[in-house]
Amino acid sequence: MKIFTRIFLFVSILCTSLVHAALLNINPATVEAEAWTILDPQTGQTLAEYNSHVQRAPASLTKMMVAYITLKEIKAGHLHRDEILTATPVVQMVQWDESQMYLKQGEQISIDQLITGLIVMSANDAAVTLAERISGNVPAFVARMNQEAQALGMKDTHFSNPAGVSMPDHYSSAHDLARLGQAVTTETPEYLYYSQQPNFSYKQRFHHATNLVLKEDSSVDGLKTGFTKAAGYNLALTAHRPTALPEQPDRRLIVVVLGTQSATKRAEVAHKLLNLAYAYTRNEVAIKDRQLIAELPVIKSTLKMFRVEARKPQIVTTSLYNYPAPIDLMSFDNVNHKVMLSDANGLASVIEPLRNTQTQINVELNEASLTAPLARMMHLAKINVYQNDQLLQSFDIQDEVHIEQASWLERFILWIKSFFVF
Repeated sequence: MKIFTRIFLFVSILCTSLVHAALLNINPATVEAEAWTILDPQTGQTLAEYNSHVQRAPASLTKMMVAYITLKEIKAGHLHRDEILTATPVVQMVQWDESQMYLKQGEQISIDQLITGLIVMSANDAAVTLAERISGNVPAFVARMNQEAQALGMKDTHFSNPAGVSMPDHYSSAHDLARLGQAVTTETPEYLYYSQQPNFSYKQRFHHATNLVLKEDSSVDGLKTGFTKAAGYNLALTAHRPTALPEQPDRRLIVVVLGTQSATKRAEVAHKLLNLAYAYTRNEVAIKDRQLIAELPVIKSTLKMFRVEARKPQIVTTSLYNYPAPIDLMSFDNVNHKVMLSDANGLASVIEPLRNTQTQINVELNEASLTAPLARMMHLAKINVYQNDQLLQSFDIQDEVHIEQASWLERFILWIKSFFVF
């Protein structure tokens, strides 16, 4: 009886290694911030960074986590935007000099208004009110914040309050806040509906958004500003811009700057880093749709070769800056988005972005062959993507392999055929 070999190949490529070196060589002395990072959330690659794992006061960038949890609760059906809450005594824990909506005990307000006040007004009373509604009390919500941070891999972070009030055990890092921004934009993208709003008014209190980049760049749609004396002026910024890739019609980047000297300076620095990264990096398809990764010999089956194929394209971020001198951010042309270089005579020249990048793929097979019968998930290969000998990204190839063993008669026939050349 003829045996049919069923192969159900489900290839999923999981990112297991991020950038090993910065794609953009930016001179940190030219960036007027104490810590910063640039992240591509689609590829997970860090494009450039400085002091990005140093623990610092996040100030109101903390509220990104509050909004993230709130929007997850809405998505899960545990909350509704039009739900009306009655403010409780918890609002009295907000001090007079803190940013707030000036909620009074007994006052009614919707979840939607609280989210807007949280993100646009950076209202501390909105933060504690949402915290109490979601977890029953503020300490329980803070525990939830830390659980979520741990799940996101925010190893430099510990939260002790939902508002971002400076406390010794309340800290995060530029790296972790960028990862939080990645989660916000990919898992709860409706956050951007709030963070791109230029202003918000509540009970005759009008508030302009403090993200100054919103006024000058239509591609920018958030994420969050923050300020305390301990933290300085912080900004998490994201934008979406067109790309040539059909698999990725819009490209999103995230920039986090911490410890700048003013609201104007944080906007200037973050916007320059954002424009620089868009101009001198791009996303490319490293693995094409249905690309053949490898063919593995199969033993004890009528199937001779097992084809490992990618079922979807995989994208990596590459550098378009190929000049030995580090980038001087202060001399970056933020209008034309070009890196400027001055020679010994003070004459400025433009360093144009590369048109072609040199990327290479190296495939490391974990199996030399497959022996039937098989019916399990297997790690068959690892793909390393390089640019100019720099490791950009590593991917594990996991295959759900189902191979039936040939019958004794089929194996005998295969054995006989091995003696003859057809």
